[in-house]
Amino acid sequence: MTKNRALFLDRDGVINVNYGYVHRKGDFHFIEGIFELAAAATARGFLPVVVTNQSGIGRGYYSERQFNRLMQWVCLQFKRRRAPIAGVYFCPYHPEHGVGRYRRDSPFRKPRPGMLLKAARELHIDLERSVIVGDSASDMKAGAAAGVGRLFYLRSDETAPLPELPPEVRIVRSLTAIVPELNF
Repeated sequence: MTKNRALFLDRDGVINVNYGYVHRKGDFHFIEGIFELAAAATARGFLPVVVTNQSGIGRGYYSERQFNRLMQWVCLQFKRRRAPIAGVYFCPYHPEHGVGRYRRDSPFRKPRPGMLLKAARELHIDLERSVIVGDSASDMKAGAAAGVGRLFYLRSDETAPLPELPPEVRIVRSLTAIVPELNF
């Protein structure tokens, strides 16, 4: 059986503007180029997959139900633009700031690769032939640890210091800059 390729997308900072713990539709603003990137990837046979740390759930700022409801709406927006999301994977846990059952270390919390590995199993993804787009070092480290073939760091703020990144990471300044890189 041929395995799928994935376009792994972090949520806050890649799909939407990161205002901090976004959990309401009214606060959710899509980043320019996200639909173009996802549609181009879909047309080339990639499955768009969301992989996101959501410590806001663990901190008690919003519930898993609120997160899931928002993500249903987000997925509908992608589907309307011919780029259906194949899966949404999230980690609500935080080892220090989580409340109650959410206070724990988890193999699914980036920079660990758990979410990517789970998606690969469930969606039959060839990680070496896949792409991850993130805006943090933890996104890039998770992708590298999972064996994702291409890692793109979205650097939208030129004034912010560049974090320490794995050597194979490519830095891009816009999501549409990734589109030509999908021809492999």
